[in-house]
Amino acid sequence: MDTPDTAKRDPGRSVQTELFIGARLRTRRRQLGLSQSDLAEALGVSFQQVQKYERGANRIAASTLLAAAQVLNTSVSWLVGEDASGREDDEDVFRALARPGALEMLQAFNAIADTRTRLAVLALAREMVATSDAV
Repeated sequence: MDTPDTAKRDPGRSVQTELFIGARLRTRRRQLGLSQSDLAEALGVSFQQVQKYERGANRIAASTLLAAAQVLNTSVSWLVGEDASGREDDEDVFRALARPGALEMLQAFNAIADTRTRLAVLALAREMVATSDAV
C-alpha cells in the first residue's frame, strides 16, 4: 500500500492503486448484484461518488473503504489486494472483469452446460478479436 512518501516519489503508483481498488470494488459489487445506487446508499455517498471510486478517479477514505468491505461482505485486505493469490496478473483480471458486460459474459459462459457449445463461443470470441485486430 502506498504511504504518503511513496505517493510523492511515484504518483503513478498511487493512481494504479486507486484503479486496482476501484476494479475490485466494482467486481465485488456486481458479484453481489448491487447497483451503484445500492452501494452508495449503504455508504452514505452519491452514486456518482461510487462511480468515481470504481474508476479510480477519487481516492476512497479508510473509513469508507471499511464500510464498503462490510457492505460487500469482504475484507479491506481483499479490496486492497492483500488477500490476493499472489499472482502478478490479478490486477489485469480485475480490470477486465470491471469492464461493462464482462462479468455477465463470464456468468453466461459458465452457465453453458455443453462443453462443445462453450468451445464454440470461445472460438467465436477469438475470431472476433482476430478480425478486429486485422482492421
